[in-house]
Formats: sequence, structure tokens, C-alpha cells
Amino acid sequence: MIRCLVVDDEPLALHIVEDYISKVPFLQLIKSTTNPIEALTTVQDGGIDLVFLDVQMPELTGLQFLKIANGKAKVILTTAYPQYALEGYELDVVDYLLKPIAFDRFFKSVQKAQGMIRPAAASIAKEEPPPAQYDDFMSDFIFVKTEHKIQKVYLHDILFIEGLKDYISIFTPDERIITLQGMKKMEDALPEKHFVRVHKSYIVALNKIDSIERSRISIGDKIIPIGDTYRDAFFDKIEDKNI
Repeated sequence: MIRCLVVDDEPLALHIVEDYISKVPFLQLIKSTTNPIEALTTVQDGGIDLVFLDVQMPELTGLQFLKIANGKAKVILTTAYPQYALEGYELDVVDYLLKPIAFDRFFKSVQKAQGMIRPAAASIAKEEPPPAQYDDFMSDFIFVKTEHKIQKVYLHDILFIEGLKDYISIFTPDERIITLQGMKKMEDALPEKHFVRVHKSYIVALNKIDSIERSRISIGDKIIPIGDTYRDAFFDKIEDKNI
């Protein structure tokens, strides 16, 4: 087992890496903290093989942490700022993960770390695929043209899509994105496993459906009709999820 420490001053980022560690059989979470001074003390005391280290932190930055730790443990940097990558590699980090971190990218990074920390077990880990629940859907995205820019949209953020004449609206928990595009082109761009067209004017994300009542789907406060043309295909997909 590779004994891990996670350091990040953002609790949400901390919890994401903790969850990812729990999915990998050869990783063991020893400690997670928002306090870089506390983390440095833990590393210096020994017993930590791998540190997931944020760069931008108060009191002590990730790069300062690296210099003081002086190779006591292997380090994977986690940050939203790509400009620190070169200096990180000069300080001999294992890898540099840009937030938001996708699980498949995380898994590749820890495989690389395992090859450095536990070489004998590395070949076994390379044969293990990432857990199925974290398929490409979590990291996949599309680019859509809006009025003033081209915007990235992560597929796992999409609640539903509504067609309105010559343009469509993509609804996420945080915003509505309007793009000049047809429903058919959008439907073809989305993975069938996760999205289904339920009406001439609506595509829904299956994992965002809260309930289905007769010919209506509830996603949050939105009620979406199920069109007669799409009813059978939709309920066939739902049947696969029934228990």
C-alpha cells in the first residue's frame, strides 16, 4: 500500500482527492488537512509515501513545502494554475494535476507514482482499469459556440437541453447556455449511455432525472414532457435501470 497525505486549503478539493484515493486499491489515506504546516510536520515525521499537494496556500505555498520537505515523500501537485508546472518538475514532483481533476487522469498519475515508490507492484496496477463508475463521462466535455465565445461544457454538468427553433439552451445547475445549433447535431454529440431524447424539443441526462409521472419527467423544478414518438425508447432505457 502507498500511504498518502492530502494537503489543500479548499475543503471541497480535499474531499475530491480523498474520494479518489478510496477508489484505488493500492492507496491508503493516512491524513488530509487544510494546514500545510501540520502536513509538513507529518511528512518530516516519516510514514508518508505520497503527498497530494496544492500550490496556492496561505502560510506556506506548495513549492515552499517541496523545498523544505526535501524529498521525504513523493509529491503530486494539484492546482488550478498551470504556470507552476515547470518549477514543480524542477523540484522533482511525480506529476502535476490541473483542477478540476478527472479520475482517469488521477489514476494515471498514481500509477506513475507507484512505479517510483513500489516498483514491484507497478506492473499489476497497470493492468487494473479505473473503477467502472468513473468512466470517461466524468471528464468528457463539449465545446459550444455562444454569442461572444466558445464555451466548454462538462457532460456531467448537463441537466437537460431544450430546443427552440434555430438554437438550443443547455441547462446546468449554475447557468443556461444558449447556442445556435440544431437538436439533431447535439443529440449525435452526446453519449447514448447517459442522454436520451424524450421530446422533439428536449434531451435529458438520465442521471439527473428525479422522478417520472405518466408522461412527465421532473428534473429539479423543471417538468419535461415525454413525446409519443420517443416514449418507447425512453422507457426501454429506464427499464434497464429498474430494480
